Formats: sequence, structure tokens, C-alpha cells
Amino acid sequence: MIGWILLGAVVLFVLWVIIIFNSLISLRNNVQNAWKQIDVQLKRRHDLIPNLVSSVRGAMEFEQDTLEKVINARAKAVSSVGTRDRAGAENMLTQTLGKLFAVMENYPDLKSNVNIMQLQEELTSTENKVGFSRQLYNDLVANYRTRQEVFPNNIIASLFSGFQKEEYFEAAPAERLVPPVNINIRKRQTC
Repeated sequence: MIGWILLGAVVLFVLWVIIIFNSLISLRNNVQNAWKQIDVQLKRRHDLIPNLVSSVRGAMEFEQDTLEKVINARAKAVSSVGTRDRAGAENMLTQTLGKLFAVMENYPDLKSNVNIMQLQEELTSTENKVGFSRQLYNDLVANYRTRQEVFPNNIIASLFSGFQKEEYFEAAPAERLVPPVNINIRKRQTC
């Protein structure tokens, strides 16, 4: 009788370990998949940037510095490795693209060019998709980290290799700053 109880306890313990192990594997795979989804959107952005730069290069002859910064930021983003390095490089690329879009506003010829406007719209759409993908990724990282750290899952996670903490995709320090807002409302003077 005691043998059956011990056997039952061992079977329950093994099942419990298997369930926790499988849930951690599932969450880890979801995090990796979310990162790959970000990667797909970033690749799309990387592919669109050279088209935009070559389209605006002639019209923005006095803004070569801005274009060079975009090209360099793209090169760093494409060659970066690892979540932390990649996030930093992509944040820098986002900032330089924002500056490029701001400079483009000063060129009416560019704003009236249909091809450039389509490229800009595609890049903006891709930026939105990157943002949503980052949110999903960070949510999954939070779930995964929580599962790894709560008791008794932390014991199982420490017993098996392959359950490292994933890095969050964080905003760049410059993106955390609140942009200045200046709303000047002038009353129209009536004569």
C-alpha cells in the first residue's frame, strides 16, 4: 500500500515537472516567435529605406547629412546582433527616420511626388507594425519572466538549461522625452 502511495506521489511529481517544463518551453517559443515577427517588420523597413533615400536624394541636395545619418543608422541596424544591440540600433534608425520626415516637410516638391508619398506611407505603416510587434514581444517577455520567477516554476527553470531571461525591447532615452507642445491660439482681430 505504501509502495503504491509513493509510486503515485512520484508519478504526480513527474507530471507536475513535465507540465511546468512544457509551459516554460511554450512561452519561450512564443517569445522567440514574437521576436521573429519584429524581425520581419524590421526587414521590410530596411528594404524600404534605400528606395526612399534614393528617391529624395536629388531633391534634398542640401540635406546630405540627414541622408547619410539615415544610411548609417540603417547599416548599423542591419548588422546588429542580439536583442539589446538590435533594439538600440533600431531605436536610432527610428529617430533618424523621424528627422528625415521632418526635413522632407520643407520640400514641397517631395510632398507632391506620388512615389515618395507612397514610400513614406509604407514606412509609416511599417513603423506602426513594428510598434505593435514590440508591444506583443514585451508582453510575452513579461509573461515568460513571470513564469520563470514564480515559485515553484523557478526551481524547474533553474534545473534545466535553456531558460535564460529574455531582454525587453526598450525605447531609446530620446524617445522617452516628452515633446514640447506649443499651441498658439490667436484671436482673429475684427475691424
